[in-house]
Amino acid sequence: MSQTLEQLSEVMQKGNLPEVVRLCHLAIEEGSTAGMILDSLLSGMSILGGKFKRNEVFVPEVLIAARAMNGGLNVIKPLLLEEGVKSIGKVVIGTVKGDLHDIGKNLVSMMMTGAGFEVIDLGVDVSAEKFISAVEEKQPDIVCMSALLTTTMTNMKGIIEAIESKGLRDRVKIMVGGAPVTQEFAVHIGADKYTPDAATAAEEAKKLVLAKGA
Repeated sequence: MSQTLEQLSEVMQKGNLPEVVRLCHLAIEEGSTAGMILDSLLSGMSILGGKFKRNEVFVPEVLIAARAMNGGLNVIKPLLLEEGVKSIGKVVIGTVKGDLHDIGKNLVSMMMTGAGFEVIDLGVDVSAEKFISAVEEKQPDIVCMSALLTTTMTNMKGIIEAIESKGLRDRVKIMVGGAPVTQEFAVHIGADKYTPDAATAAEEAKKLVLAKGA
């Protein structure tokens, strides 16, 4: 890895958006491919994800780093398309109907992007119909649902049942998470995977996609 790419990974972890953008442009000038720059950004996010799991950094640091990473991704997106760099999979994510909390969802979204997924974020207060439309149109590998309230987490079951009734359940793996959600609840509603935090969600999503392709 070139010195510029190493530096890029470091400044992204610190959340320095202007410097990330500058270094992305510099790396391109120096002859780095978009794929190489993407690897640098992803490795930085992976390192930060590990620190987050170990409680060495916290939500604000991760969100600032993720914003910086997105700034870098915007620079290289056109080049990635030219080079034909493929994502490892596609994820549709949203906070379920009745719930307006988005920090946890945003963290998972950032970590998924950092793990190499194409992420379609449906936002908050997402109905079963909206999830179904996204599955039909975007054809994701994984659907992620978040809830922060005990009163809204029950809506996850209704969404899974709606996906089943449309005959789409076999097409996607379903992951759930959020403060009140537990492994037992995930099993009860028929989800494929529960994870307690954003970094673990990204790791488990990778495993699901690899298993699906096997």
